[in-house]
Amino acid sequence: MTRKNDQHNLSAISVNTPYGLIDGASGSIKDFLTEYVKNRQFISDSEISLEDRLEEFEDVMESEVGDTSLVRARNLERNLNLRQIYLKFEGGNPTGTQKDRIAFAQCMDAMRRGFDTITLATCGNYGVASSLAAYLAGLKCQIFIPESYHTRRIQEITDLGAEVIWVKGDYEHAVEASKKYAEKHEYYDANPGGNNTVLQLKAYGEIAYEIYDELRDAPGMVAVPVSNGTVIAGIYKGFVSLYRRGKISRIPRMIAGSSYRKNPIIQSYLLNKETCEDLVPERIRESKINEPLINWHAYDGDYALDAIRQSDGWAGEATDKEMTYFARLIRENEGINVLTASTAGLIALVEKHRKEILDNDRFVIVLTGRK
Repeated sequence: MTRKNDQHNLSAISVNTPYGLIDGASGSIKDFLTEYVKNRQFISDSEISLEDRLEEFEDVMESEVGDTSLVRARNLERNLNLRQIYLKFEGGNPTGTQKDRIAFAQCMDAMRRGFDTITLATCGNYGVASSLAAYLAGLKCQIFIPESYHTRRIQEITDLGAEVIWVKGDYEHAVEASKKYAEKHEYYDANPGGNNTVLQLKAYGEIAYEIYDELRDAPGMVAVPVSNGTVIAGIYKGFVSLYRRGKISRIPRMIAGSSYRKNPIIQSYLLNKETCEDLVPERIRESKINEPLINWHAYDGDYALDAIRQSDGWAGEATDKEMTYFARLIRENEGINVLTASTAGLIALVEKHRKEILDNDRFVIVLTGRK
């Protein structure tokens, strides 16, 4: 594939000095809290009927979460020699990532079911999203974080009133600790891979509906950065629902991208495994850039593999240097400052196009980052 401008000069990029690119997402939490202070007082007032509080919470959620922008990236198209690239920018959510979608949906579910506390594990973004949603809902929030992680979003978590509980080990150990804690204390378990999987997939399915609303049909392909697999599986299920209802003429091919040899979904696909198989934990090494993508166990890995295979999609890997390059490319071509790791899906698409020219179609790239 020929690029008209920058010839994918990865050797010119230092991953240690990524040209001011962001390695952690950020959003507009301060503005959100200022605007909705009275709503928060109403929603958290136990003297008000639950029905009225839920309605108020839902009003805020529908106003602020989702309906993120979908813009055509004409400059990027010219650079990559692909036509009709659309960027679905999840950075427009309150905390800057798609995690707000499941965080708010689960806090509303917790309110409805009578819980007063939610608990979950995080390496950063999901913890901030859940802390904000819990604060609005008047719920206590307990966040389990691996003790080796030092995400700058911890300050945001504690500022929102959530309690941070440090856990020895990695993210997977933090998830298991949080799950056991939820069961012991009868708290709402907002972790991946649990009883709320259907709710989480449905929340991410809204991304498919929003793409349809803009394009009036399904695109040919949707590229997604992948960690646990919940996002890509949810988007796929959203398109399946639209197809079954006769709203779209096809189901797009789902493209998964993640960090090089550090994600079990991608590895299982590339090795043609029947199901998603765990990686060796000791071989997983996180960096400042790849941390949002890596894990040795994918809680919704089988759902993600099904989405890729049943849609005739594919999966690909990206190095830190490649993700840094494409994040810079998006910023310089389209003026959007994206989370570096979120370019993994785009990279999987571009690398496929380099090997075999893809037919002209509409390509949607899911990205996250900040406004």
